[in-house]
Order: sequence, then C-alpha cells, then structure tokens
Amino acid sequence: MSYDDLKALFINCTLKRSPERSHTEGLIDRSRAIMAKNGVGVDVIRAIDHDIATGVWPDMTEHGWERDEWPAIHRRVLAADILVLCGPIWLGDNSSVLKRVIERLYACSSLLNDAGQYAYYGRVGGCLITGNEDGVKHCASNVLYSLQHLGYTIPPQADAGWIGAAGPGPSYLDPGSGGPENDFTNRNTTFMTWNLMHLARMLRDAGGIPAHGNQRSEWDAGCRFDYENPEHR
Repeated sequence: MSYDDLKALFINCTLKRSPERSHTEGLIDRSRAIMAKNGVGVDVIRAIDHDIATGVWPDMTEHGWERDEWPAIHRRVLAADILVLCGPIWLGDNSSVLKRVIERLYACSSLLNDAGQYAYYGRVGGCLITGNEDGVKHCASNVLYSLQHLGYTIPPQADAGWIGAAGPGPSYLDPGSGGPENDFTNRNTTFMTWNLMHLARMLRDAGGIPAHGNQRSEWDAGCRFDYENPEHR
C-alpha cells in the first residue's frame, strides 16, 4: 500500500522556544520517521515559535490583535491528511500552548468544505504526550475528544506517550531516562503512526466521509436528512 500522496502535520505544543531542546519533539521524531520512511510528506510546527493570538475567531487581527500567525498555520492544517497534536503534561493536564491551539482549531470549525461538510471532515487525528508526572491518558482523552468533535476521524490506538518517575526526574531525552528505549512507548507510538496512515489512506481513497446526513449547508437550507421536520417537504 502506498502512502506517498498523504501529508501529515505535527504541532509541538512544548513551552520551550526553538532551539531549546524539546522532549516532546524527541517522541515526535520517532513517529515522523516511520511516516517519512513510507513516503508521507511530514511537516512539524513548534507552536510557541509563532504569534498565535488568543481568541475564538479564525483571524484575530480582525478583532483587535496586532499580530496573529494562526491563519497561515491553519492553511498548513488544512493541507494535511493527518494532524497530530503533541505536548507535555503540566499539573496533570495539557500545556497552555496546546489548549490555545485547540481553541484556534475550534475557531475555524465552522468553515465548510466543497461538499458542505465541516472543513475537518475526511482527516484523521492523533496525539503524543510526554512528561514526568501522571496524566498521559487524561491529556490524550482531552485532545482526541476535541479533535473528533471538530470533525476529525480518530483511528484505534490514536495516542502514545512517555512519562518518567513521578516528581522531579529525568525527562524523555535526558541521559538514563529510559524513554527512547521504552518498549511500551515505542510499541504504542508505532501502532498509532500506522493506524493514522491506514485510516488516512482509507479516507482519501473513499473520497472522505460520505456527505449525506452531515452537510451543514444543506441543514441550513432546511434539509433534515430523515429527522422529522413537518415544515420541510
């Protein structure tokens, strides 16, 4: 099976600006290497390196902000068949940067594709989480719920992560952490990567999610797709 017409975007939501080392990026590199080996075009963004305004509109410069790089980033989001949101755990939860990225994805969720569906339909989503405190599954569930609510399709085993011993201790890329050698993390990262590629392949070959019954444009025009509506004939 060929994947060389697919594109993937990883958004790293570390709190560290480039070129500071990101442990999350270390795990991203494992997944992106598998994709690249199979011909997927891979793009990686470190969100904190960009001026992403806070807000719930597609372009916040239209709402009082002087700068907002999100519209350019969002074009890269829409160019990707696969979106993987990645970040560290802080206080048992996703980073503030990751939350902002999800908010801005949400801000654009009312946009429609050519079939009248929400624009994220036909794309697949996953997540990678790192840290040295409990919370991988909590963080992943928040990310994956958010992505599917916005229209992304989530495959089986769509998340992976690594955490060290609870409390101050080595992070993923630190010497002696055991992170890069951890079989559980490596297995889940590999399964996640292949499941994202498989489902993206299936959706691309099928022409996306069938449009009947989920077209916002048709609903707004009065069509109810078998939902009882006596006023529409």
